[in-house]
Amino acid sequence: MSIMSALHPIISITGSSGAGTTTVEQTFKKIFAREKVTACFIEGDAFHRYDRAAMKAKIAEEKECGRDFTHFSAEANELEILESIFEEYGRCGRGRTRHYVHDDEEARCYGTPPGTFTEWEEFAESDLLFYEGLHGCVVTDKVNVAQHCDLKIGVVPVINLEWIQKIHRDKAARGYSTEAVTDTILRRMPDYVHYICPQFSQTDINFQRVPIVDTSNPFIARWIPTPAESILVIRFANPRGIDFPYLLSMLHDSYMSRANSIVVPGDKLDLAMQLIFTPLIHKLVERKRRMS
Repeated sequence: MSIMSALHPIISITGSSGAGTTTVEQTFKKIFAREKVTACFIEGDAFHRYDRAAMKAKIAEEKECGRDFTHFSAEANELEILESIFEEYGRCGRGRTRHYVHDDEEARCYGTPPGTFTEWEEFAESDLLFYEGLHGCVVTDKVNVAQHCDLKIGVVPVINLEWIQKIHRDKAARGYSTEAVTDTILRRMPDYVHYICPQFSQTDINFQRVPIVDTSNPFIARWIPTPAESILVIRFANPRGIDFPYLLSMLHDSYMSRANSIVVPGDKLDLAMQLIFTPLIHKLVERKRRMS
């Protein structure tokens, strides 16, 4: 973990659609509440360049020219704005965000139709900034979002499991057919390779969930493999300072697979994150408070 901004730290959770980044965010919220840390939350979807109707039109326009256009690409997102907000927050603790309204339930909450954005709002005073979305560690020839983040975390299930999770989520929560979700997966694959995968070389810690049941054909899977039917591979870019003996003693049936990687039973994800992230958050917040 590198300290980019001692006074205004930024934590970034990055992962593909259906990867499980929202689950990780919920664990961080528990830690923040327990440790009395005030966080500003920022969602990757807030930085889409187009609302739902405009995106559909743009996809159709690009398809006429023989090109795929997806939310994974840099061109479909306001990454320059995202980087500028990260830079501003790291420098002075200020910034702004908005919300992308996904469904009718969120529309009732925000008073804005599904598929549109709320107005931009300034951040409230906070101890740190927390990002969750597709591009939290992205680096292109125009932007370098990763350089502004103090703690970068990748959530990366093996791809068949990621597809199963996405298909089930989009069908249940968004009313899409399996065929429609499959089409989206296929269209996104080049951008997945070029924009999503490279971010996991920028992260400080990666959490990769691996099912231990058959997921050979994710497009007909009736159930998402449960945590108990999975193992979790946790990779640290810099293992120095990580107390592996302590983690192994606290996480029953875990073991080291490499000098920088620990394998944990899938149903211990929440406990593993609590044990790993709590001291890292303490380090960020304590340094901030010493320098305030």
